[in-house]
This record gives sequence, C-alpha cells and structure tokens, in this order.
Amino acid sequence: MILFLAALGSMAWIHATSTRAETLDDAFGDIDVLASLVALDLRGRSGGPLADQLTTAVPSHALKEGRVLLVTDDAGRVAASLPAGVASGASLVEVLGGAQPLTTFADRAGVMQIVLPGGVKAIATVRALAAPNGQLAVVQPVSGALVNWRTKTTSFVLLLGAAGLVLAGISTAYFWQAWRASHADTMCDRVRKRLDTALSRGRCGLWDWDIARGQIYWSDSMYEMLGYERQNEFLSFGEVNRLVHPEDGDLYALADQLASNKSTNVDHAFRIRSAQGDWVWLRARAELVRDGDARDPHLIGITIDITEQRRLAQETATADMRLRDAIETISEAFVLWDSENRLVMCNSKFQMLHNLTPERVVPGTPYEALADALTPPVVETTLDKRVPARAGSRSYEAQLPDERWLQINERRTKDGGYVSVGTDITMLKRQAENLLDSERRLTAMIQDLKRSRQTLELQAQQLADLAERYLEQKAEAESANRAKSEFLAKMSHELRTPLNAILGFSEIMESGIFGALGCDKYTDYCRDIRKSGEYLLGLIADILDMAELEAGHVRMERRTVELADAVREALSLLNAESRSRDVTLSADIQSDVTVHADRRALGKILGQLLANAVKYSQAGGRVCVRARRIGDSVNLYVEDSGVGIPKSALPKLGRPFEWVSMDASKPTEGSGLGLAIARSLAELQGGGMRIRSCEGAGTIVLVQLPAKPQTGLEIVSARH
Repeated sequence: MILFLAALGSMAWIHATSTRAETLDDAFGDIDVLASLVALDLRGRSGGPLADQLTTAVPSHALKEGRVLLVTDDAGRVAASLPAGVASGASLVEVLGGAQPLTTFADRAGVMQIVLPGGVKAIATVRALAAPNGQLAVVQPVSGALVNWRTKTTSFVLLLGAAGLVLAGISTAYFWQAWRASHADTMCDRVRKRLDTALSRGRCGLWDWDIARGQIYWSDSMYEMLGYERQNEFLSFGEVNRLVHPEDGDLYALADQLASNKSTNVDHAFRIRSAQGDWVWLRARAELVRDGDARDPHLIGITIDITEQRRLAQETATADMRLRDAIETISEAFVLWDSENRLVMCNSKFQMLHNLTPERVVPGTPYEALADALTPPVVETTLDKRVPARAGSRSYEAQLPDERWLQINERRTKDGGYVSVGTDITMLKRQAENLLDSERRLTAMIQDLKRSRQTLELQAQQLADLAERYLEQKAEAESANRAKSEFLAKMSHELRTPLNAILGFSEIMESGIFGALGCDKYTDYCRDIRKSGEYLLGLIADILDMAELEAGHVRMERRTVELADAVREALSLLNAESRSRDVTLSADIQSDVTVHADRRALGKILGQLLANAVKYSQAGGRVCVRARRIGDSVNLYVEDSGVGIPKSALPKLGRPFEWVSMDASKPTEGSGLGLAIARSLAELQGGGMRIRSCEGAGTIVLVQLPAKPQTGLEIVSARH
C-alpha cells in the first residue's frame, strides 16, 4: 500500500514538473510574438498620443495574467503603458530591476527571466522603436504565466488523490479485518503473559486446587518463584504436601476443614521448600468456589512471597531489642511519649527517679495516669537565655526535693510525640560553685600578676638591649669571617706562585737537564723538596677551594655525566698510591647510570673520598665504589675496610679545619678540609653527604646527587 501511494506521488511530481516547463516555454513564445507584433505596429504609426497608439496596437486579449507593456521615450523614461499609469516617468532599467542585457541588446536579447525590484520573478523582452520613441518592453510575472498550469496540476493531483484514497480505504478495511481476526486469537495469550509477568515481578503465584480430584494447578510465576520447572499440567496433592514445612501444618488438615464446610476462606502463612533447598515463606489467600455441572469444590487463590517481610520483621524485632538495651544502659533518665501522650518506653533510671513500679509503666499508659506519681520538680531558670531554643524543644534545669539537680532536654518527634532525657548534674553544680570560688582566688592572683608584669617588662627591655648588642657582635663576626676567607684566598694565590717556581726548579735539578749536580745526595734533596712542595701545594689548593666555597665564588656547569667514566678516571689517579699501600680498588657501577652534575666538582668529590679511603686502609685492604639509582637521585657509595672512625668523632667530620685521629700509629696529616670540600660541593649540586663508620670494620660515605637533567648554566653560592 505504501509503495502504491509512493508511486502515485512520484507520478504527480513528474507530471507537475514536465507541464510546468512546457507552460513556461509557451509563455516565452507568447511574449516574444506579442512584443514583435506590437513593435511592428508602433513603427508603422505616426502622430497622435503615444498612449492611444499603444492601446490601438495591442489586442485586448493580450493583457491577461499580469502582463504589462511599457513604451519609453528617447531618454529611456516610461512614456506610456498598458495598463495605464504603470511606472510612469520611471527609467526602464529601474523598472526591470537593472536587467542591462534586455535594455542594451533589445531585440537581440530575446525573452529572459528576470527578478523585479520587489523580488518577483518575471518573464520580459524588449524591442527597439523608431524615434522619437525609445523601446517597447513586455513583462509578465512567472506566477501569472503559471496560472493555468496550477489549475491543471491541482485537478490532476486531486484525481490521483481521490484514487489513492479509494485504494487506501479498501486496503485499510482488508487489513483491519485481518488484524481483528489475529487479535482475537492472541488476546488470551497476551493477557496470560501479562498476568504472569505482573505476578512474577510481584513475587506472586496463582493456584487452583481441585479438592475432589486431588490436583493442584500452579501458574508459571509460581514455578519461577520457587525455582522449579513445569513437568506436568497439574501437581498431585501429595507432591505439594511434601514440599510444605511440617511445623506449618499440612494440606490434609486444610482439606478436611474445607470438606466439612467449616471454612470457605483461607489466609495462611507457611514455608515451602524451593528448588535450591531453602525454605521460602508464603502467604496464601484463597476462596472455596464450586465450578462445573458437578459443582466440584475448587480452592482458588493467590500466593505471595513474604520471605523478605519475615526477615525484615525479625530484624526490626532485633533492632527494637537492641534499642531498648541501649536506652537501658544510658546513665540518663529516658522516657518517650507518643502524639496522644501515651507512654511508649522508658528506662529503669526514669522509674527510679519517680519511684514507679514496672506495672505502672506499661507501654500505652496515658500520661494522666502517671501524672500523680511524677514528682513535680522545682524549676531553676539558670540556663543561658542568649542561646535560642529550637522549635518544638526546650531545655531547663530542675532541682528535686532531695536537692538533686537535673538538666532536662525535651524534643518533639516527627510523629507528634516527644522524648525527654534527664541528666543528673548535681556534681556539675557543685563544680560550678567550686569554680566561682576559684574565680575569686584567680582574681586575686591576677592582681599579683599585674604587679609582676611591670617587673617582666623591665626585664624584657634589658633582654632587647642584649639582643641588639648580640646582633652587632654577630655582624662583626660574620664580617671577620668573610675577611678571613678573602685573606686565605689571596694568600693562597700568593703562596702558589713561589711554590710553582720551587717545584719547577726542583724538577729541573732532579732531572739534571743542565748538567749533573755532582753528588747523589743533592738529587735526594731535590726529590724531597719537590714532594714537600707538592704536599704544600695540595694544602694550599684545599685552603683555596674552601675559601672560594665560603666566599661564594664557585661557578658550576651542570650537565649529564656518565658516572662510570667519572669513577674510572678518579680510580686511575690513585692506582699508583693504592699499589704502594697494597690496597685493592674496585667499582660496581652500571654503564647506564648518569648524574646531572659538574664534571670537575664530581671528580674532586671522588678524589677526596677515595684518597681518604686509601689513606686510612691497612695493607691488603679494599676500597669499593658503588652506585644505585633511587627515584630522581643517584646514591654513590665509597666503602673501605680501613680502621674506621670513632663514634664520638663522626659529628666533627665535614667541618672545615677539623682533624680526627683515627690511627694512633700514624700522625694526623692534611688540612682537614677534604671532607668539608666534598660535602660543600655535593650540597651545591643539589645533593648531600652522609658518613657511617665502625671502628675496626671500615667506613661508608654516601654521596647523593640528582639524576634528572636541568637546562642552563647555574651559578650557586655556598652558604655555611
């Protein structure tokens, strides 16, 4: 049907499109012929008003469907028109909406479709006339040219629509009859499925017990609720009775009761075993009916799963018992009244407070029945009135006849009742009295403190003067320290100049470049001079490095450094000394471990630490360098098996000019600046240094350096 209607619509659209194009083509030809005939007639006329000539030259039937004829003078202005008065005195170009090809080429332009100034589409053509006339224009709106087309198209569409409606009516009647026939067949199945779905969602089941035949019918929702699969249309009386819990009665007794007409309605809760072996609580509501010619009794009803309700009821009872136990254990007197001023519950503290026996505080007892026994307290208005009370609540203090004090808080409940809690505040009242006494003593103490305050202010002024003098002395000490560092730096440079000369001349003399000295003893003296000079130069270099660190004149260029290469270079510088001392040097560093540090400063740190490790190692000892990547840092370990460092001396290590005697058999040598320089260089690079040692077992120095690269050149000042 839909395809047929679509075909009719397509046919109507194709017909309308084709006839529209034909109608426009006919309109183009009519206008062209009309313009040519009128122009020819006007060229053959002379004399008389132009309007009269135009009226005579145009047939009456030519002015139809919105056509307009315009004649211009030699200036291009409209001088005459049919119908009369159209665009009189206006320029033809303006009337035609700026259609320059028509006004320019006239006869050669032919018939064109243009858009008039008002946005109206039109068909127009222009013909040139003999002087003193200008041009003849024939204009017809496209809508006027399509009037006949619209009428014919409408008639055609109406005809097709009528045919379609007739066919649609016939088809609708056919399908309606077919639908009613199928609907009658499926209605019962649909209702049954909906009913089963509703019962299944509600955890319900329908059943029909044919008492006379002992057969029971269960609905699909009943099977689904218990998890069984339907095997037969009916269940036997014995099959169902075996599923019922023995403590909840049996179907035999119910059948006897119904057979004796003692009852026609059933409302019974019982348990039945599910397919999973669990007991499901059901509530059955049914009515005895007699159906059929034989009037056989049938018990028809609905069964509802009440397992969740039973569980909630049990949990509610348990929660109620717990609530009662909790109320009983609180130390305050508690009582709860309902909206009708009847007792709901109270605890033993409330009974003891008002000397009530358990028989009188039964739930549901009206307040009036207990009013005579409730001892009226003496109200004491001592609460803070500045605290506003909440709506439906109040709090007050009351003194009982036995001189006990209670703070009573009453609150309205949501159901209109109220709860009252009484707290014994006798001890608090006594403490309040003690606080008042303490306040009086405190006032006296404050007076003494005011007198002491003046003394303290005088002492504070004296302390301020001392602090000011301390700051002045501290500034002088810092200035002296900076002067010392600058002096050491200058003196180091001054001392290195002659030392370099001494070392150079001693090497020349030792090597005998300019001739022999004449005696081997002189060669030994030159060697001793060179060694002493080198030792002194090393001391001066350490002093200079320490002075530069303290003066903040250290310039570092950080970049990514392969730690294995730096360690290998440092170990190579100590190979000769380690062999002379019989000390084994080793390294345990992975090739991909890198640090972000200054290469020269890293070499100086390794050199100082390895030199100390070799220096204080016994013959046959070992020195090992290890490195591990931890997070964004690299931990560098320098381990030795030397004499170790006393525990009391560990805090001194790393301080400038601090010597620690670790081997009594060897005199303490050096400037005491090696560890201080190493620690300062490590801290300048964003790291740190720690030392662990045990006497007789060796020393481990940990140097932590950053592993994450940074960009740029950093100038870091040492601050100690």
